[in-house]
Amino acid sequence: MSARVGRNVLLVQGAGGNSSIKHDDILWVKASGTWLADAEHKDIFVPVPLSAARTALAQDDERVPLAADAGTTLRPSIETSLHALMPHPVVLHVHSVNTIAWAVRTDAREEFARRLDGLAWRWLDYHHPGLPLAAVVKDALAQAKIDVLVLGNHGLVVGAENCAGAEALVDQVERRLALTPRSTIPADEEALRWKCAGTAYRLPKDPLCHSIAIDPYSCAIATSGSLYPDHVVFLGPGLPVLEQGRDLGGSASRVLADGPPHPAVLLLPGLGCVVRKDASDGAQAMLSCLALVTCRLPLTAQVRYLTQNNESALVNWDAERYRQQLTANRGTD
Repeated sequence: MSARVGRNVLLVQGAGGNSSIKHDDILWVKASGTWLADAEHKDIFVPVPLSAARTALAQDDERVPLAADAGTTLRPSIETSLHALMPHPVVLHVHSVNTIAWAVRTDAREEFARRLDGLAWRWLDYHHPGLPLAAVVKDALAQAKIDVLVLGNHGLVVGAENCAGAEALVDQVERRLALTPRSTIPADEEALRWKCAGTAYRLPKDPLCHSIAIDPYSCAIATSGSLYPDHVVFLGPGLPVLEQGRDLGGSASRVLADGPPHPAVLLLPGLGCVVRKDASDGAQAMLSCLALVTCRLPLTAQVRYLTQNNESALVNWDAERYRQQLTANRGTD
């Protein structure tokens, strides 16, 4: 199940998303920085004593212990608290593009209520992953039986009795929240290659990524702020722009002087986007996710962005730096 879900870019991108299964007092959960898509040929899960994890969370301690005989240097997912708190044997957390395209909107509450009617679901406003999110999840679970959590500016969490049930529930939510993407205009990749010649940039692996820069509405959304945690962590807060007429090699440093160092992505409005030659597979995957999300946001949508405090907390979070490092090394480990 994990590998199948992890290979579906509409549900999971790169090291995003995680899954878990409870067996007696052991919670087997995806390790931080690993990819669900690798589940069938790599050891991506780590064992966590469930009772110890829940005790730690009750004491506001997010340091999740590994089982004594774990025999691994990997860390449990930074979302382990979600999996420990959910009572279901199987928990699946995905960054599905349809859910995110709704969850970043301020005008989506009535649509959620209508589309998810009949499910045991709950909406939660955005909270920083880890203890802040765990606290509100704990409160929500104490009030009612919940199988589906929609996390504002984040994603989707489902719990079920088994893997088939969890996957089926994700599929059902996806069908109910499905949005039609706007059509895209192909980029002039030859012209972009010419602009990239002799610079630190190249074309993205996924041609769909160009739609972020070519579609005016997608471009406006992507450059106005950050939509969800992985957007910030892998691409930086908002995406920098190189205006038409500027030389990519000669003026990129000036255009980006006030932005994050070594930006992974640069938008050329109306033309397409380029990525740094050393951009990780994770950054490439998150760029694809952003393209899939922005093209599903209707022109009338009222978008809610993460705040500067939200962004700062994510960028300076040690757990996220660790995850990025593992993601960057995925191809060689």
